[in-house]
Amino acid sequence: MKKNIVIFTDGSSRGNPGPGGFGAIIVEDDKVREIGGRENHTTNNRMELMAVIKALEYVSDPSQIKIQFDGTRIVVNTDSAYVVNGITKWVYGWQKNNWKTSEKQDVTNKDLWEKLISVSKGKKIIWNQISGHSGIPGNERCDEIATSFADDEKVELFDGKVSDYEIDILNLKGDGIKKISKKTNSKIPAYSYLSLVHGVFKRHKDWASCEKEVKGIKGNIKFKKAISEEDEREIKKEWGLKKV
Repeated sequence: MKKNIVIFTDGSSRGNPGPGGFGAIIVEDDKVREIGGRENHTTNNRMELMAVIKALEYVSDPSQIKIQFDGTRIVVNTDSAYVVNGITKWVYGWQKNNWKTSEKQDVTNKDLWEKLISVSKGKKIIWNQISGHSGIPGNERCDEIATSFADDEKVELFDGKVSDYEIDILNLKGDGIKKISKKTNSKIPAYSYLSLVHGVFKRHKDWASCEKEVKGIKGNIKFKKAISEEDEREIKKEWGLKKV
């Protein structure tokens, strides 16, 4: 019975665009390898893509991992809907339309999408979107690696046996380590409502004004309820915003 290779990835940028970093964890049998990197001027989406590309390049290197791709599945766990939707849905239309969006605009990050398509060929990949900052150990650790690189801070990258790894890496339940679950969160009064529309961040006092800001807008938009000042800071961090 062949085993899966399990990958966790995350990306971060400070300013969006600004300094950025990516982090990835690759698990094969009893081995774990952390990787990461930094760019001086980038975006959160580019770092999310780069994390997956670098992880798949790593498992494509026979000097690193000895597998047969004809029978081995690779499970990629990422909190980026942009990456998962892009590689499983959008790229087919983009390629058909000569890398133009439905609005006839050039596809953003075409260079990285082409790299991701190339490095994915010949592999059985399961694209699994997980919740970010919800206490999933692999996601939390990748975020730590990515943000450390983005901030140009030293971070020790693990390379060794699963038994020596301090993180419960295959735990996808989250266990509420950092964040309150979405179900519980929905019952807690809002501290604020946040929106990010084409790079413009706004803070709203109620849902109605937040909804008005994002409703009917296409493209790169995000919105979320914050339940505390700390939660608001975490959301900004998740969105790649350092100071707003």
